[in-house]
Amino acid sequence: MKICKYLLKTLIIAAGALMPAACHHVDNKRTPPAAVWITFTNQAVWDKYGVPGALSYRYFIPSLRLPENFPYTAVMKTGYGGVLLVADINGIPRAYDLSCPVENSPDIRIKIDMETTDAVCPKCGSHYDVFVNYGTPTSGPAAKSGFGLTRYMVGNGPNGEYRVISR
Repeated sequence: MKICKYLLKTLIIAAGALMPAACHHVDNKRTPPAAVWITFTNQAVWDKYGVPGALSYRYFIPSLRLPENFPYTAVMKTGYGGVLLVADINGIPRAYDLSCPVENSPDIRIKIDMETTDAVCPKCGSHYDVFVNYGTPTSGPAAKSGFGLTRYMVGNGPNGEYRVISR
């Protein structure tokens, strides 16, 4: 009888320990929806303002004129807090909203820390993995709450264009 109670208690403890891992979910839709439409009209514009290779990044914030001298047009949109364009560890372009989903303010933007290769919120201290794990939170309040960065699509358009657009 003692063995049965011990086994039952062990199973309950093990099941309880596994439940949080099985229910882990990242909410990457917390940032208010906002249109994204950034076009790079040809290879030369992409080479100048895009992301040239693995672990490179750029911020797209028209009000701060970032990147400097980028040819913004009236139809271009840059999301809720701006756009972070990165090349992941394989050199594949990825894009995220710059707004921290914990703070949910267009003026509180994540910044890349190249020592840790994380995107970090300067206010709440949350860290996000943008070069390997698609904007997944790795520490701080975002990790505790499961708030990931909003992702945008990067792809080719007609006539050799490159585009960053909302999903």
